Amino acid sequence: MPKVGVACSGGGYRAMLSGAGMIAAMDNRTDGANEHGLGGLLQGATYLAGLSGGNWLTSTLAWNNWTSVQAIVDNTTASNSIWDISHSILTPGGINIFKTGSRWDDISDDVQAKQDAGFNISLADVWGRALAYNFWPDLYRGGVGYTWSTLREADVFKNAEMPFPISVADGRYPGTTVINLNATLFEFNPFEMGSWDPTLNAFTDVKYLGTNVTNGKPVNKGRCTAGFDNTGFITATSSTLFNQFLLQLNSTGLPSFIADLAADFLSDISDNSDDIAIYAPNPFKEADFLQKNATSGIIESDYLFLVDGGEDNQNIPLVPLLQQERELDIIFALDNSADTNDYWPDGASLVNTYQRQFHSQGLNLSFPYVPDVNTFVNLGLNKKPTFFGCDATNLTDLEYIPPLIVYIPNSRHSFNGNQSTFKMSYSDSERLGMIKNGFEASTMGNFTDDSDFLGCVGCAIIRRKQQSLNATLPAECSRCFTNYCWNGTIDNRSVSGIGNGDYSSSASISASNGASSSGSSSTRKQNAGNAFVSYSNLNTNTFIGVLSVLSAVFGLI
Repeated sequence: MPKVGVACSGGGYRAMLSGAGMIAAMDNRTDGANEHGLGGLLQGATYLAGLSGGNWLTSTLAWNNWTSVQAIVDNTTASNSIWDISHSILTPGGINIFKTGSRWDDISDDVQAKQDAGFNISLADVWGRALAYNFWPDLYRGGVGYTWSTLREADVFKNAEMPFPISVADGRYPGTTVINLNATLFEFNPFEMGSWDPTLNAFTDVKYLGTNVTNGKPVNKGRCTAGFDNTGFITATSSTLFNQFLLQLNSTGLPSFIADLAADFLSDISDNSDDIAIYAPNPFKEADFLQKNATSGIIESDYLFLVDGGEDNQNIPLVPLLQQERELDIIFALDNSADTNDYWPDGASLVNTYQRQFHSQGLNLSFPYVPDVNTFVNLGLNKKPTFFGCDATNLTDLEYIPPLIVYIPNSRHSFNGNQSTFKMSYSDSERLGMIKNGFEASTMGNFTDDSDFLGCVGCAIIRRKQQSLNATLPAECSRCFTNYCWNGTIDNRSVSGIGNGDYSSSASISASNGASSSGSSSTRKQNAGNAFVSYSNLNTNTFIGVLSVLSAVFGLI
């Protein structure tokens, strides 16, 4: 069976809601997904990665017992509705100032309790507690005691009824503020957190974060800390870009007693810590089991500082899914970035990940050739699904044959999905409109723009296996690849209004170059210690059913 990954980009609630529609189109639990969508694809996926707003989506689904977008939509008007974002996160009670005051009082108490227990706090702690009420409304105080590692004990996870979820954040070295393509990229999964990058190349058990360790062993023998891996905190870690939004708590637009409360628990957090999540004690302190090129700035510090996973301008969490050890055949890259002046994607995330393989952190990565962002826009590749890396024989100069990338950008169909990243409240109708438009963006308008799109996705899914077996595909697949695969055409005429994403431009130094640049990579990555890189989805019956549909359409199998 082909091994499938899905990567959900950042972009605030826009990415969460539009991405939800795209995910819903792949889920056979969604009404109409089997007739007008890619139903069953999600059931056949092995990995599901999220970053920032995309991680709000993936974490919501995974840590609500693998609920479906359909179930969330069906429960929209209920008092305990998931994603009830009709009011800003700053004023969750709307005109009910007492509800808002009570909420922030609880958040203040929760964050203070962490500090009283001896742990460092930052705005990420506040942000995580605030977010959690929207994602886990049925849990006491938004899941104040709910931990990331809890998922590995859930039946839906143990029985492989869901993909393996991954959250992505960037490392920031102590005393620095700049994030670029050579930043250390961290992943969180239900078992571990750590990095595949050469600057660390190590993982630690996520359950025991907060334990004071030296060289991976507890300083106090036999004593470990549990509970640091709060689900809201880790979810917030991947989206610390929004910490600046919390600074508005001091706004005079809030009732005075709420503003005073905000000032009280934000007053001790310095400006240069606004965008970080603090992981201390540092789980990698004084580790001597790392490779020789590990960065001393990580292992010598008492603190591990992590920031929003998109701050290196790789706003689609592709790197964890590109690891050769994970052996993926295909990745569906859902891009809900706001790269243009009008808040549409322009392909910059793909370009930056392509370029990373030629930097020191990407020595062990392979990513298929992609064009520059001007070409993305000029050829309209940012407005419809496009396949990259279709022909493995053209990729032999790379470190290894990478997965085929199915790029699915946010585009307008039935609703204006290009909402601002910092739009922090949506009415019920807006919420449903965003989800519906995302469904349509990932299905060529429910196949109205191309009735063969489902079959073409099937061709893409089995492409790597077909080429490795030197098998022959039917003519229909050849037509699909002609229509959807980027053929190498470049049109780099300058386009105005692009390259203006949510993150610092410091990371996008190469975003205009795309495949026009070349470089070399070397040194195979050793196993990073993640015992679960080969996690395999055992529940393949549904996906086999999808391939059977494709067989009926094109005679593929």
